[in-house]
Order: sequence, then C-alpha cells, then structure tokens
Amino acid sequence: MRKESFLYRAYDLYSDGFRHMRLGRTLWTIILIKLFIIFAVLKLFFFPNFLKQHALGDEAGFVATELTDRAVKD
Repeated sequence: MRKESFLYRAYDLYSDGFRHMRLGRTLWTIILIKLFIIFAVLKLFFFPNFLKQHALGDEAGFVATELTDRAVKD
C-alpha cells in the first residue's frame, strides 16, 4: 500500500495512537468489560428465548401465525 493513500494514513494514525496511550488502555478495558456484562450476562438472565419456549420447533410457522392473527384482529 502506498504511504500517500488515505487508508494507510488512517491506519498509521490509529495504530500510533493506540500504541502510545496510557489511560486509554484502562478506559478501553473498562468499556469492554461493561459491554461483556451488558450483552452476555444480562441476556442470559433477563432475556429468555421466547420463540424456543412457545414455538415448539416451528419458529417460522409460529411467527407467521402470530402476525396473521394480529393483522386479522386489527
């Protein structure tokens, strides 16, 4: 890749920035831990798999039935 290209300059900017940061590494670690907690732990405990519990194997059919039933009721 040529050193004048935009992609090379952007990569060089970010790699140099991440290489020299001190406090930023700690902050990125905190951010990644918080994202893990939000997406992994909370999903396990607070967001059960509704389709798996109610569809009994035919998820597509269950969704289609629910959509058509709700459309007819309105």
